Amino acid sequence: MLYRETVFLKDGRKCILRNGTVADGPAALDNFIMTHGQTDFLLTYPEENRMTAEQEAQYLKTKAESTDEIEILAEVGGKIVGTAGVDRIGAMEKIRHRAEFGISIDKEYWGLGIGKALTKACIACAKMAGYVQLELQVVADNKCAAALYESLGFLEYGRNPKGFLSRKAGWQELVMMRLELTREENAGRGV
Repeated sequence: MLYRETVFLKDGRKCILRNGTVADGPAALDNFIMTHGQTDFLLTYPEENRMTAEQEAQYLKTKAESTDEIEILAEVGGKIVGTAGVDRIGAMEKIRHRAEFGISIDKEYWGLGIGKALTKACIACAKMAGYVQLELQVVADNKCAAALYESLGFLEYGRNPKGFLSRKAGWQELVMMRLELTREENAGRGV
């Protein structure tokens, strides 16, 4: 799936949101490793990454060629500062209407509107792909992220009090959220 949009950040800088390409593999991988070391709110620790730059490049290529999944990069001044993606939950008939959303942003760029722009872009892509429901999980203590998702229409549907076991914080509660996408926009998916 292809996507490209230019947005202006709260500080006036231009941010390009676009699908990743093979050439972005090394920089996207570096961003992934960096962001996963900057916060305790993401799924993995940097050293748990098992992808090489070549594998990341292939991953970005596969997402760009997909009709129902995407990885969007946020680029400021030629630097990849964040990523977000939409992934199908499964291809089986009973769950093919559902997709999941994930996001990470370089801490230096927090609070500038990149998270909101990437989330909106992923919502738009999920609609284009024909999904009926977009889902995410957020650490309950990540109040800013949860508030952002709520402002864009995501609703909480459950909690897992022992969702993550953090090296720093111990048990972290995960809030499960979902956004229902309208059926009219998903008529082509047959769901």
